[in-house]
Amino acid sequence: MDLAALTIFRAVVRENGVTRAAAKLNRVQSNVTTRIKQLEEQLGTDLFIRDGRRLVLTPAGETLLPYAERLLALADEARHAVREDRPSGRLRLGTMESVAATRLPGLLAQYHQQWPAVALELETGTTGKLIERVREFEVDAALVATPLDPAVLNDLFETVPIFREELVMLTPRGHRPIREVRDVSLSTLIAFERGCAYRSYIEKWYLEHGVRPARVLELGSYHAIVACVAAGAGVAVAPRSVLDLQADASNIAVHELPDIGMIETLLVWRRGHFSSALNALRQTLVASEDAAPTAEAAGTDLPRADAAARVNADVV
Repeated sequence: MDLAALTIFRAVVRENGVTRAAAKLNRVQSNVTTRIKQLEEQLGTDLFIRDGRRLVLTPAGETLLPYAERLLALADEARHAVREDRPSGRLRLGTMESVAATRLPGLLAQYHQQWPAVALELETGTTGKLIERVREFEVDAALVATPLDPAVLNDLFETVPIFREELVMLTPRGHRPIREVRDVSLSTLIAFERGCAYRSYIEKWYLEHGVRPARVLELGSYHAIVACVAAGAGVAVAPRSVLDLQADASNIAVHELPDIGMIETLLVWRRGHFSSALNALRQTLVASEDAAPTAEAAGTDLPRADAAARVNADVV
């Protein structure tokens, strides 16, 4: 059972068939089919069954797939390890949507210019989902919010702090100041799906004061969340940096949440699953935060959208 055969097997699974896998791997279909048959003979079991025009994994194929992923990931790591001087190959990075939108564009452009031989793949998700994807070797590393339960990041993972985010509550313009949870006049919390660390922090804040939102409206982007808040559908919690993305925040009021404070964004990867490409990315991220001036050093307020700054009367 060689790595080439496992690569072909994984490609057939990912591409949902031999034809697309052959095109992806730049091989002829007959070669892909032959290698799959050889792998099945080596293992003494069928890996696929044909259902009409599609291939479906057998139970043996389902069992093999995660092992194939891990073996191929280790092979990539080994290749990277012997070329520490020149990062190359594929680097799969997971990130929260807020980080992808506010923090990463310039940094990833800088990284790509410095290390063009690295094929960087980016995907977004909630903190919970991203940690699970790191656990299963489906991404090499992820940028996540510090989980409410630190035990989630057990000895299986290594982490390094990268950014610090101030969580704020967003309400419609004209909402009264919020000093405690009972000052929140709207009963709907607008948030990402469960697994979002920021949602966990705000729900804990509610519960600590004996309050539960009457309902949670789950949305998949901050643009949609902010739009719903502006329309009066409810309240939301978000990093203050997200407000910089809003073209018009004139219908939004921003309320500080000192009980929650600053939340660290962590770069997390599986212990031992490291590469020169990931090391270069870590160095880029850490250097960017070290170089960023603090609000006090710059003599300015914390970053916020101009429109949000105009609602100082509503900021608590």
